Amino acid sequence: MIQRGVALIFATSLLTAVAAAQSVSSSPVPSNAEIRKILVERIDTFHQGVGIVVGVIDAHGRRVVAYGSFEKGDVRPLNGDTIFEIGSATKVFTSLLLADMVQRGEVTLSDPVAKYLPPEVKAPERGGRTITLVDLSTHTSGLPRLPSNLQPKDPANPYADYTVERLYQFLSTYQLTRDIGTQFEYSNLGGGLLGFALARRAGMDYEALVHSRITGPLGMNSTGITLTREMKARLAVGHNADLKAVPNWDFQVLAGCGALRSTVNDLLTFLAANLGYLKSPLAPAMASMLAVRRSTDSPRLGEIGLGWLVTKPSSDEIVWHNGGTGGYRSFVGFEPKTRVGVVVLSNTFTAVGVDDIGMHLLDSYVPLLPPPIEHKEIAVDPKLFDGYVGQYLLAPNFILTITREGDKLFAQATGQPKVQIFPESEREFFYKVVDAQITFETDSTGRAISLTLHQNGANLPAKRVE
Repeated sequence: MIQRGVALIFATSLLTAVAAAQSVSSSPVPSNAEIRKILVERIDTFHQGVGIVVGVIDAHGRRVVAYGSFEKGDVRPLNGDTIFEIGSATKVFTSLLLADMVQRGEVTLSDPVAKYLPPEVKAPERGGRTITLVDLSTHTSGLPRLPSNLQPKDPANPYADYTVERLYQFLSTYQLTRDIGTQFEYSNLGGGLLGFALARRAGMDYEALVHSRITGPLGMNSTGITLTREMKARLAVGHNADLKAVPNWDFQVLAGCGALRSTVNDLLTFLAANLGYLKSPLAPAMASMLAVRRSTDSPRLGEIGLGWLVTKPSSDEIVWHNGGTGGYRSFVGFEPKTRVGVVVLSNTFTAVGVDDIGMHLLDSYVPLLPPPIEHKEIAVDPKLFDGYVGQYLLAPNFILTITREGDKLFAQATGQPKVQIFPESEREFFYKVVDAQITFETDSTGRAISLTLHQNGANLPAKRVE
């Protein structure tokens, strides 16, 4: 799951370091000792993780550095075969399915998604244009991040009860708010719909399609959705930002947006195929994923190909994707020019995540995130909260709703859970689950007329809307 400017997303002490047999002295990626230092700091000093595994592949081979715990209080070590939920990194596999099916002549990029849905389902249209497969892969379909009828019984497992029937209902009634193909808007709905449509075209479910076309041929035997008993024993326990164990996520119809589980070793094999170190019949499809480029309108994100984001922080492009579920964060990326790939998997979902580690290892120009600023909660008169309650427009189709429950104040972004915010002054509040803060601007009566969201170094104003 990508973190954009206004996207508030809710995607230890045992070392295992496995070095490649070849010397890594000439590798552009930092040494194992330097990587270990980063992980120790992230886990032991900043307390922003329980366990992290890093994998590196380059011309010298592959190496894995792991630090932390299988579960908080569990001394079992992590390693390159530990399984994690990889969240939205799944979308790269979904788009590779698309690219492969194009190579096989089974679909075309310009096919309307409606072609692979039942005739009674009316896919959204606008201006005489229909949503195509390439629109879904590049997040330019105009579909929202999440469907409005995603209303989970269990917020800790939000996709588990979202069914085919609900998807069809949403698609048949939704009115697009922007022209198709004109603007990037990251969409879990779009990624899930793409995987679902391709599976229907292939005549099998999404997991079977991924296995038959990608993980099976590449020998990625620890990557999938349904885990065997042996694989479950290798599944690291997920944790939230408070370092408390949380349930795993389950998917139905939207599996293509984030359902896969994998290991660092398997994902290094995937990168080896993308970088040409491993011969694979998927090579033409993998290359074609970067031939399609659309702008994200974000300097940080850069462009998007089929599934992959393409960013140029300094002189060379980095091809990457990240992911996050309730208890995990992931990063998978590579530099085509230097033929270096990096995987970072964590069994903790935090706002910091592991993107900065992955990017920094690929390009030293990208700094590691600074340590978090400590915010201290103070006591204020809860009556002040009444003036803050309301809705604030951060971006088109993205509203921050402020509510009060007794002496507590909550913020809820469109399509996301309600989260408590805490006062550090009468008008300044902070989140504990993400590194973000809110400042209210009030009139003479104490009623807020706007707020500013502070996150990722950006200050995003939002006016109250009625």
